[in-house]
Amino acid sequence: MSKGVLLVNLGSPDSTDPKDVKKYLGEFLMDPRVIDVPTWARTLLVKGIILNTRPKKSAEAYQKIWWKEGSPLIVLSQRLQEKVSSFSDVPIGLAMRYGKMNIKDGLQQLNDQGVDEVLIVPLYPQFAMATTETILVLAEELRKEFFPHMRFSDLPPFYNNEAYIKVLAKSIAEQLENLDYEHLLFSYHGVPERHIRKSDVTKSHCKIDGSCCQTASAAHQFCYRHQCYETTRLVAEELQLKPDTFSTSFQSRLGFDPWLQPYTDRTIERMGKQGVKKMAIVTPAFVSDCLETLEEIAMEGEEIFHEVGGKEFTTIPCLNDRDDWAQTLSSWINEWAEVKTELA
Repeated sequence: MSKGVLLVNLGSPDSTDPKDVKKYLGEFLMDPRVIDVPTWARTLLVKGIILNTRPKKSAEAYQKIWWKEGSPLIVLSQRLQEKVSSFSDVPIGLAMRYGKMNIKDGLQQLNDQGVDEVLIVPLYPQFAMATTETILVLAEELRKEFFPHMRFSDLPPFYNNEAYIKVLAKSIAEQLENLDYEHLLFSYHGVPERHIRKSDVTKSHCKIDGSCCQTASAAHQFCYRHQCYETTRLVAEELQLKPDTFSTSFQSRLGFDPWLQPYTDRTIERMGKQGVKKMAIVTPAFVSDCLETLEEIAMEGEEIFHEVGGKEFTTIPCLNDRDDWAQTLSSWINEWAEVKTELA
């Protein structure tokens, strides 16, 4: 069998035009694993309310962070693909879950190269319904309908992988070197609390009570909250951070249901009010800088901090197309390809 890899990231609007943003948001928010309510309720919420109010504001946010080459997330993902390809012996494709460069086209391109065994690589360190799961579910649906001759496997979440932790810690250390910061905040993308409970394979472990994430359980394989806190713990351990100099929060909530707490914006505000003058923030739920890191954190977050008396606000870039990150990713791919070859 001929092997190949499909890297999959979130996606982006085609441009900053409100019409393109509306189209993208419609596809994204109508995904039942993103807004997991009955179809009629999701349709009413998304098409009846959100798409009539949010696209213009979101378009303005995208305009603030858009690059000459296009969407930062797309450009950075393409750069990563190119570097990984240079370190790998198998074809490396790239796709987005939403928008153009879709998964079907990505699979078709690999198919045209003669690939019939594909490693799907969701570019998310932690597992979540709205990220990893929706990618794998859609990929399998497409395989059954259009590529029945293909065989799929997938890269597991790498939130606690030693090589990933070392690369992430190194990227943080480089930014903190010679920086007189008081607090390092690890900000992860938020999800509704119900997503945590829905993903609980034990149906009883995840109580989101402050202790369940530290108590060993089979539920942790699919528990986004546990995996976020574990990433923070391992990086802090690698960097030998003192307990009172770092914390974890969750950003980008939507709607009125309870989402994972503490919220990033409120945490930034609270720290500023408590007298913290210099803080740094890293966003390890993303491997590529995007709207949520470049605008929500680096712009809105800094503004909040300054408004409550904070002085220095340092945003640490995502791994993006760092050489050591591309090499790490390619090493996982090469190990997969070699094992599969040996078994073939």
